[in-house]
Parts: sequence; structure tokens; C-alpha cells
Amino acid sequence: MLKSGKIALSEKAPKIECAIRNMSATGALLQISSTYGIPAHFDLLLSGSERRACHVVWRTDTRLGVTFC
Repeated sequence: MLKSGKIALSEKAPKIECAIRNMSATGALLQISSTYGIPAHFDLLLSGSERRACHVVWRTDTRLGVTFC
């Protein structure tokens, strides 16, 4: 699976583009240019108006493993 999404840190902050490498009912693997500065909690904006609250479970330099809250 490869979908696009956006990481929303707050309503006013610019959204961060990400690739959704895989996703299940409970979480997702996100790929971004750099995970530096990404907090442990954020909202993931999916296609349409779907918004999922996320908690980071693990991270590398360019990937985030998240669970949906």
C-alpha cells in the first residue's frame, strides 16, 4: 500500500507530507523526509476529511510506526 497523507502538529502549523506505507485498523507505518521534531502525538490527515489521532510507537530517521488513539 502506498497512500499519501499529512501530519498535522497543530491547526496553524504547516502540514507535513508523508507516505503511508501500510495501514491497519490499529495503526500505520509513515514515511517522511525526516522524523526530527515530530512529537509523540499528532493527527494524521487522510484523503477526504478523515483525521486519525496518532501516538508514535517507534521511529527511525525517515519512518514512524504509529497506533491510532
